[in-house]
Amino acid sequence: MPIGSSQSATVLGLPNERFFILSGTEGLEAEFMAAAERQRRARGLKSVSELDVDVLAVSGGGEDGAFGAGLLCGWSERGDRPEFFLVTGVSTGALTAPFAFLGPAYDAQLRHVYTEIKPDDVLRDRGLTAALFDDALADNAPLFGTISKMLDERMLADIAAAYDSGRLLLIGTTDLDAQQPVIWNIGAIAKSGHPRALETIRRVLLASAAIPGAFPPSMFDVTLGDKKYQEMHVDGGAFAQSFLYPASMTVNRRRRMAAHQRVARAEAYVIRNGRLDPSWAEVRREMLGIAGRAISTMITASGFNDVVRIYYNAVSDGIDFNLAYIGRDFDKKLPSPFDQGYMRALFDYGLAKGKAGYAWAKRPPAMG
Repeated sequence: MPIGSSQSATVLGLPNERFFILSGTEGLEAEFMAAAERQRRARGLKSVSELDVDVLAVSGGGEDGAFGAGLLCGWSERGDRPEFFLVTGVSTGALTAPFAFLGPAYDAQLRHVYTEIKPDDVLRDRGLTAALFDDALADNAPLFGTISKMLDERMLADIAAAYDSGRLLLIGTTDLDAQQPVIWNIGAIAKSGHPRALETIRRVLLASAAIPGAFPPSMFDVTLGDKKYQEMHVDGGAFAQSFLYPASMTVNRRRRMAAHQRVARAEAYVIRNGRLDPSWAEVRREMLGIAGRAISTMITASGFNDVVRIYYNAVSDGIDFNLAYIGRDFDKKLPSPFDQGYMRALFDYGLAKGKAGYAWAKRPPAMG
């Protein structure tokens, strides 16, 4: 594909199927405004400025996604979980986000994903030579099968109906060839009626959860003009482990606030599927041990920085910020990838927190 042309390529031929925000946010801004207008009409309001909204970001975190799943289910049982105008997801958060978007009616499926699946439902080990001769250490075909069982035609129709009512579901992946984040407009794809809509959404979720090196990338057939190409997409966490909206989208809101004009009430919720405090571990003085620890440290720092960025955007926009993360009171260690006992314990931990009324942090913990 010609350099710099990725943002013009299309998968299904839909003008709003995805957004390349490093090349501009105009398309995403237009999508937000169109959704707000649909919701304004549905609620019978006179102006979009009267539209109060709740938005949710669900982060990456691998097996720790069980925390966010449990928290959402417990929140439902408590009875005060809002209907979100916007839900975003990255990596394991991409697997949670459709269920969070559709609300308590899908809690049973969400619980199943994080408490009943086994390692064999996620990956197939490729053996010791995979690091040298394959594109990843493990095959994630089993995960695609798991996603396909859960995300069926009925769920597709429900996502489309929610989009129709003025709500947005956005999933982040990383276009590895172009080195840029891609935000997929899942509701618009579901609403399109395209014969490949369901398959495309399933592949987007698989791509968003494809940790580079551990899982193979997802390849997307795209069209640019009259030519066909393939794009290589991996875990959205390669760029950001959580996101809500670009700061450039709320310039008008900040102007209205400066002029003491009414702006819509908005609450931002961020579920960080991980810890936000340093985690001590003994590191062996050898190349792989040092490199592995350094990479995990960079991932931890990136996740924290994403939370800080969302926090400062929310403060600037007069949006109430709420953060959930795994606390020090959960002390179980992950014995092996996708260990069912660990994930069930973490789900139950999140469930109990949600049922009791989670004490949402109003700022990232290191900021006091």
